[in-house]
Amino acid sequence: MNRPGLPSRITFSYTSFFGALAAAAFLGACRDGSDAVAPQSIDIKGAEPVFTASSGSTSTLLGRATFSDPADPVFKVKRITGDWHMELKSTPGFDLAIQNIVFQPGSQSGWHSHPGPVFIQVVSGTMTFYESDDPTCTPTVRTAGQGFLDYGDHPHLARNETASVAVNVVTYFAPPGAALRIDAPRPGNCSF
Repeated sequence: MNRPGLPSRITFSYTSFFGALAAAAFLGACRDGSDAVAPQSIDIKGAEPVFTASSGSTSTLLGRATFSDPADPVFKVKRITGDWHMELKSTPGFDLAIQNIVFQPGSQSGWHSHPGPVFIQVVSGTMTFYESDDPTCTPTVRTAGQGFLDYGDHPHLARNETASVAVNVVTYFAPPGAALRIDAPRPGNCSF
């Protein structure tokens, strides 16, 4: 998928909604927002876990709410102000969750994906992001005041590769009730 800039609108198809909902029901949900819940998966050959775990980060769920319109199965918000246009559309509604994540020096998120798009604000420090679908494992670096849009549709990894603490405020768009994080195995395109 080509991702040179932000999309002009975010939509969820019924297929992706029900697929994400089924995955969320299978994987479970976070108890209090501070711990990711992942299935216990075993590599048949050597009884090794196939999912990667985060290390050195602390997450705090700041809030989560469902946005829907009982009178209309298509939830849509559109705003035009001068030359600026914004549109958000979801079928049916969606959950909006906000989480504060503190990454200690050298910490990382573990490989994972999401059931919907995730807007990441780096509020302090520097973060480096890697995508599983990038065969060259090219880093995307964001510093305080910059954002990173994670489409959530394939595994990725966030790392603090500096000697200073980094803080992110993360906004998730997800199907109602879905797990916000889906742990994934190491894809093999990066050495970590």
